[in-house]
This record gives sequence, C-alpha cells and structure tokens, in this order.
Amino acid sequence: MNNIADKIKNNPVIEKISPYVDDETYIVGGFLRDFILNKDSSDIDLAVKSGMAEGFAKYIADSISGYFVTLDEVNHIYRVVFENKKDYVDIADIEGQDIYEDLARRDFSMNALALNIKNMQLIDPFGGVESIKNKVIKAISQKNMLDDPIRLLRAFRFQSALGFVMDRNLRQITESHAGLLKQTAAERINAELVKLFLGKDCVNTLKDMDNCGMLELIFPEVKDIKKVPPNTHHHLCLLEHCYSVVDYVQKFYEEAEYKVKAHFDEVVFGANPRLAYLKLAAFLHDIGKPATWEIEEGTGRHRFIKHDDIGAKIAEKPLKDLKFSNKQIAYIQKIIKYHLYPANVAMIEQDNEKAVLRFFRKMGDEVIDLIAIAYGDRLSARGPDITDEIVEANINGLKRLLEKYLVSESSLQPLPKLLSGNEIMQILNIEPSRELGRIVNMLYEAQISSDVVTKEEAVEFVKKIYKNFHIVN
Repeated sequence: MNNIADKIKNNPVIEKISPYVDDETYIVGGFLRDFILNKDSSDIDLAVKSGMAEGFAKYIADSISGYFVTLDEVNHIYRVVFENKKDYVDIADIEGQDIYEDLARRDFSMNALALNIKNMQLIDPFGGVESIKNKVIKAISQKNMLDDPIRLLRAFRFQSALGFVMDRNLRQITESHAGLLKQTAAERINAELVKLFLGKDCVNTLKDMDNCGMLELIFPEVKDIKKVPPNTHHHLCLLEHCYSVVDYVQKFYEEAEYKVKAHFDEVVFGANPRLAYLKLAAFLHDIGKPATWEIEEGTGRHRFIKHDDIGAKIAEKPLKDLKFSNKQIAYIQKIIKYHLYPANVAMIEQDNEKAVLRFFRKMGDEVIDLIAIAYGDRLSARGPDITDEIVEANINGLKRLLEKYLVSESSLQPLPKLLSGNEIMQILNIEPSRELGRIVNMLYEAQISSDVVTKEEAVEFVKKIYKNFHIVN
C-alpha cells in the first residue's frame, strides 16, 4: 500500500492540487479501486467536510487557474477543470459526520476506500483491498443495496467489466430483490447496461442476470426468445445463440488489427465506445425470430422469414423504454436489419465486385460492425445441416470482405447528390408525396449500385421510374 500511496502522490493531477488541500480531503471511489488493479483512470473524486465542497472547488479552481463547474446543485457535487481543459477532479461533500460514515453508505467494499491526500493514509473499513485482490464483489449491507436498487444492476456491471464474482450474500440479495429495479429510472438502467455490455465478461454476466430474473425484467422479449429451440441450422437454442454471437463479437474485437480495434474503440452516440452498442445489437440481432417462427409441414424445417427486418422494428420499443437516443436506436436497428447482408455478399464477392461496392457504400460506417456480427452469427450456428466446409467458406469470405474494405475505405468517396427533391418535382411536374420519396430512394439505390453515375442518367432514370409507376397503376 505504501507503493500505491507513493504512485498516487506523484499523479500529476493530485500533485498539482495537494498544496491546497486540508487535513480532511480524501480521494474516494473508483480511482483507488482502479489504481490497485493497475488500471489507468482519470476519474478522480474527492470528498471534503460537509458543506465545504463548493467553496473548496472554487478555491482550487482559482489556485490552479482552472475552471469551476456545478455538476449537481442538490447533492453538492462540483468539478474543477484544469487549465489544459482535459484533466479534472470532482468534489463532493462527505455524507454523514465523517469519512467513515460516508464510506458506510456506499455500495461495495471495493468502492468504500478513501485516501487522505495530506498524509497519504488509506482508510479501508470494509476490507475493500482484500475484495479487490480476491476479485470478489461484496455489498456493504443489504440496506444500502435496497435503498438504491440500481446498485443491484451495478453489481452485474462490475462483474462484466472486472471479471469479479459476487459473494454468496450479494448473490442472494440480487436473486431476492431483482424486481426492485423497476423502481429505478430508465436512464440510470441505460447507463449501467451500456457499461455492462462493454465488459469482457459480458456473456457470463447476462446468464447470471437471467438466473435471477433481471434479464427478462430489462428485456421482456427474452421470454419469447427462450421458446425457440435448436434446429438443423442451429445447434443452440435461440437465447444461447444470442449469447454466443456476443461472445464471438468480443473475440473478433480482441483478435482484430489496430485499425479495426480503433473503429470499435471510437466513442459514439454519447460517452461510450462503439463496441458496447455493437454487442448489445448482437444480443438483440435475432429478436425478430419468435414472431416469424414457422415449421414447414413435411420437412420439419424451421423458417424465420424476414426476421431481420421485423426484428429491427421490434427492437425499437424496448430500446425506447430504456431511453436510448434516436441515434443509438437507429444504429442498433441497422445492425439487426442488415446482419445477414455481409454473409450474402461474401458468398458472391469473388464474382461480383459491384455487389461488394454496393455493400460498402450502402452500409457506410457500419461495414466493419456488420462483418463482426456476421462472423459471430456464422460461428454460432453449427447445426447438423451446416458442415465445416460451409463455415470455413463463409468465414474466409467475410475475412476477404473486411480486407477489401480496409484497403478501399479511404478511396470510397461520398456519393454526389445528382438531383434534389425539388429538381425531381420540377422534372416530373409533381408535388411532395410518398411517390416522390420512393423515387428519391430508388435513385439513391441506383447510385449505390453504380447504375446511375451522371446527372443526365439521373434525369432519365427518374423519368423512367415515374412512367413505370403509372403504367403499373
């Protein structure tokens, strides 16, 4: 612990503020946990005497030529942003009479640590260091967990992110009180859920959540997903298949080259990497199968016609209920709707460069994401009708597709807008209508396929389409 204290003391952020702190200024929370785990963390939380947080934050900001920001007026939480506008510390009042009472109100022993900045004394009243070393998640008390039920889900989030296991007591608490999560705001569930899906141990965590009833509580659609059994194409029941695809997407990421990893590490749609949303989409990719499930008479073959398209529509409600943003929902729906697309292109890519280019242009920034889903989907479907040769051919085709995309990505220019909606209305002498929307979409599709390249070709194309509409009608 002396070594850890020395390292923390030499942290450039701590080093800069330490001359201005008093005898009761403590580093608390995840920064200490991550430090003990040898993980980089820039989230430094400080706790100070009750009623002192605002004044202390302003004093620190002035002393280091930084910026003062109010984060939560009600709970007295403030941020000091350093002059470089990158580093920051969050400062809050101690809850209770002293730091010991504050720590006693926290969720898990590994988070109930404090370090006095002045004398570098570590305060660990609940065995947090031992919990971290033993990779165990222990609740401070059942009361703390039930007072704020989001902590029930947070326990699973830490399991996924850290690879820790819950002790028996915490496991019993989650099993007995999972239903209390209904009392929690959807926005808070969303925040924990995205971090959970980002975790390396996501699949085992999802299984444990299902065992205590929490998974169906968050995603009611899981109840129907469980009804779909293995078939000639799938050696796993549908829920296990979904788990497996998530697992393979994680492996795809871990084994990927730098450029692909950087794509998945990109922070998008908010404050989380793309990988988290992709793994969530992988879990939901077959959400449309229960609604489209048919068994053919005579052959006994299981069919799921248009499950990709229908699944994208079904996914909208649970995602909206969980307060995902419109951009996040659109991304996940796109992955679900087109998750079969890469495998279809890979089957013909050697003979049809036009189809490959169309796939790249149509899917845009999600090409790599869809290839990762298709990779996981293929390896997770090994029923008796699927030979090793089929799997190998599919995987090799997807690998070639990815290689082609990585080579051609920089040279793929955005498609020019050959005709605006107003221009099409003038050419065809029509008013805004659903018909106009269809023509605009068809023109775009023709451009993607390189069937229409010039403005002159676009004019002839829309005239022909319009004429065909009216011949058919």
